[in-house]
Amino acid sequence: MSGLRRAVVVSTGRNSAWVALDGEASPRLAQLRRMSGPRSMPVPGDVVDVRILEDDRTVVDNVRPRVFSLERQSVDGRRKTIAANVDLLVTVTALANPPPRLTTLDQLLAFAERADLEALVLLTKPDLAGPAQIEALGTLYRGLGYRTVVCNPKAGVGIDELRAAIHGRRALLAGVSGVGKSTIFRALGGDSAVGEVSRRGLGRQTTSAARLYRMGDGFLIDSPGVSEFGLGKLDAEELAAGFREIGALHGTCRFADCTHIQEPGCAVLEALQAGRIGESRYASYRKILLEPS
Repeated sequence: MSGLRRAVVVSTGRNSAWVALDGEASPRLAQLRRMSGPRSMPVPGDVVDVRILEDDRTVVDNVRPRVFSLERQSVDGRRKTIAANVDLLVTVTALANPPPRLTTLDQLLAFAERADLEALVLLTKPDLAGPAQIEALGTLYRGLGYRTVVCNPKAGVGIDELRAAIHGRRALLAGVSGVGKSTIFRALGGDSAVGEVSRRGLGRQTTSAARLYRMGDGFLIDSPGVSEFGLGKLDAEELAAGFREIGALHGTCRFADCTHIQEPGCAVLEALQAGRIGESRYASYRKILLEPS
């Protein structure tokens, strides 16, 4: 058998994982050894050492220490690591077909804020939307300080800007089905699709494939579902910290425990009425606070 080789994890199951080995374009299905310790189970983005056996089977030998762990907390307080070693969350939102799911976008951005993770707003399918809508959403999120890219790969719009924005980064792609993630992935050159890993750890080919595309020293992974980025149950102060414009006003209301929902003397509601907070952003804040994921 050969020596150990370095690889990046694309997706995992109970007994196996899809891994992308250095120097190989297509990911391999690798078996997971029984491991112990706090970082025994790999997640997308993990760097692992793998061993290739004489029969060409691949085995994950160990998980290297993580530079960064991306975790979520469920409503019942349990924590789960969903990705490792990433430094950029690329949120993908269609401008049409399906209609923009701004609450999902804002939830992803709030997740990134709370994880101290940089986020990029990627708006797709501009050919199906009106110029006013594109301008309004672009202005909203750029005004909040988020790098915002409008992308239509089929027309060659925005793909070079996106490539430059994620080059050398360890990026994670997140968005609901139908927003054009696969088209973007192929336009960037990442056409190596692999199957999901079932609960039993067996690889299977599916249309919702996990993918990894290397860009220099960085990579782009499309693996976890949007549901993985739920915020769990947060109080108003915790959630406000995930909304830049609301967090900036938290603590300036008449009441110290203001939820920014209906209290008199609320600085957030006053800013909303004055047009300094976008209506869609406030609607997302309200929905997430009252209906925790």
